[in-house]
Amino acid sequence: MKKTSIIALILIAVAIGAIVSMYGDASTYEDFTVATDHPGKEYHIVGTLNRTKEKFYNPQQDANFFSFYMIDEKGKESKVVYHNPEPTDFDRSEKIVIVGSMEGDHFEANKILLKCPSKYTDNQVKS
Repeated sequence: MKKTSIIALILIAVAIGAIVSMYGDASTYEDFTVATDHPGKEYHIVGTLNRTKEKFYNPQQDANFFSFYMIDEKGKESKVVYHNPEPTDFDRSEKIVIVGSMEGDHFEANKILLKCPSKYTDNQVKS
């Protein structure tokens, strides 16, 4: 075989290996029950803020500690701890997606994604 053919085969094998390893490490959308059954494994969990329970954020005490209670799409509630400041417009969000893993009695989020209400309703702009 020519050198170029061997190099091309090696590059293809490396690309396939990279794709397979990325697919195996991809986190999945689940609920708190699955995350509780597999602590330490990263999951995306979709839910809503439990507005009946108090959230905690005190920037004077620790600007990188924010906790709240979230209810997943199957109705299970869990405390969520996020080691960053409270996201802007957090209280206005309709849905919350948290990325992280279950650690003991709470979910450790390393990322919070918010779905805020649209300012456009029925082709009219909300003020």
